[in-house]
Amino acid sequence: MRIKSIRGVKDILPDEIAKWQWTEDWARKIFRRYGFKEIRIPIFEDSRLFSRGLGETTDVVEKEMYTFADRSGDSLTLRPEGTASVVRSYVEHKMHHPPSVVKLYYMGPMFRYERPQAGRFRQFYQIGVEAMGSASPTVDAEVMCMLVDFFKTLGLPDVELQINSLGDKESRPQYRKILQNAIEPHLNNLCANCNQRYEKNPLRVLDCKEAQCKEIARDLPKTVEHLNPESREHFEEVQTLLKAAGISFAINPLMVRGLDYYSRTTFEITSSELGAQNALCGGGRYDYLVETFDGPPTPCFGFALGMERLVSVIKPGLDLETADRPDLYIVSLGDKARQASFNIAGELRSKGLIVERDYDGSSLKSQMRKANQKNCRFALIIGDNELESGKLVLKNMVESEQTEIPLDSFSDEILKIAVPAS
Repeated sequence: MRIKSIRGVKDILPDEIAKWQWTEDWARKIFRRYGFKEIRIPIFEDSRLFSRGLGETTDVVEKEMYTFADRSGDSLTLRPEGTASVVRSYVEHKMHHPPSVVKLYYMGPMFRYERPQAGRFRQFYQIGVEAMGSASPTVDAEVMCMLVDFFKTLGLPDVELQINSLGDKESRPQYRKILQNAIEPHLNNLCANCNQRYEKNPLRVLDCKEAQCKEIARDLPKTVEHLNPESREHFEEVQTLLKAAGISFAINPLMVRGLDYYSRTTFEITSSELGAQNALCGGGRYDYLVETFDGPPTPCFGFALGMERLVSVIKPGLDLETADRPDLYIVSLGDKARQASFNIAGELRSKGLIVERDYDGSSLKSQMRKANQKNCRFALIIGDNELESGKLVLKNMVESEQTEIPLDSFSDEILKIAVPAS
């Protein structure tokens, strides 16, 4: 029986990967401009990390984690998200000494057992950012500005920033009681999930996707209506800073996010090109999570975005179309030429050129066709006659112009004409 990939996972093939790499490269460039540094976190962790960090009542912990016992009997879990792992690393490696704002980003696969659908997989990829060590609303606004900057650079049309505030640990319990009281008369009309959430995490009723629940949620008390003065001032300052930066946004009082650790500012960026499940990314402030893992009080702000959804809305541009374009294809004709092309290819690659070559002794016409198919910028034609004369032929594949290149200085001469695309 032929073995196929597991349901809910997919191969990212070479003809797709250029868009992924291009997106990741721009993420690194933009994030570095804002002072963020990359961290690489383990694929699996102690299961307690996620149950404690994400909340025992979240859908992720209750239904979606890939958890298994290793040979020692320890319970391990494939990471369903990145923030808990980054916080664990922050505490374990004492990144809070000396006190400062630590700015980190990560990229990689996450794992959740959920029903596969468009843009949603059981192994999926995220890019995430965490700014740790400051309660300033400037951090909230700056991270969101960075994200908008990133999306603009990718050329994404029709994206919208939505923001909300969930309050802090003083105002949240009071609002929770108010919300539960308001939900109680509607329990018979809410879905089964919302009836469970009513007891464990009533805020999740506000963002239920069931039609009857959405209708009820519109009239329930909203978090922004029950903020204490400190949280209200924080949220107003975030809005002021976004406006000053020229960032348009909408307040969405029904957006609460799915994980327990969020407080104060939460946000999502949506795209009209994604349909009903239109969120490209989401995040917010989590000021108490570090303490949950026995670290010092550390206010934080971060986000995560799904790569599958993101690359699905990126339209190819000129630099993306040429991202994997070879600089040069070596066309070799004859036994001596094929032997010489091996060393010539090696030297040109050492100079930074992306070089493809023929391996099978095909005809001139066939090799030139391959050079065209690979969208090469130049073709270097090497035959036994060219070796004897000491003159190689460099052809511009775009302009169909040919130039003779001295064999004894071929790399220097080629670099004058074919500047590496990379």
